[in-house]
Amino acid sequence: MRYWAHFRWAATVVLLVAVSSTRAPALDLPSPFVQEVLIKSILVTLNDAVASDNFTVFHAKISKPFRDQFPPEKLRAVFKDLVEKHAVFDAIVARPVIPEEDARIDEKGVLRLKGRFDTTPKKVKYQLGFIPSDGQWKLSGVTIDIE
Repeated sequence: MRYWAHFRWAATVVLLVAVSSTRAPALDLPSPFVQEVLIKSILVTLNDAVASDNFTVFHAKISKPFRDQFPPEKLRAVFKDLVEKHAVFDAIVARPVIPEEDARIDEKGVLRLKGRFDTTPKKVKYQLGFIPSDGQWKLSGVTIDIE
């Protein structure tokens, strides 16, 4: 049986990388289906990292600048509260994404996705940033709020 601790927790990881003179090639705004795949795949990977207390796979799936700035042990420290409270939010795979804002690519080329999942007993809210990395959209920032 999965245990949901009574807590409200938000983890924010912000990517602060100097912008070089050469920019990664821009990618078009992904379709709603691809957005859902990006959201669910990265959040389920984060869930698995929290559940196993092993951030190696999560680290491998994020953007190169994010990987360089946040090795697995630093990611573990960022998400320490989730690990210690045994937070489980894998129920998102069975729920529809509920966008709270329209998907957009900001002036820095970051794909911004913000929304929630109406899971029970806790709701999962997210704000995700993705940048082009290795020819794909890869995570560059995450905020997750479980309430």
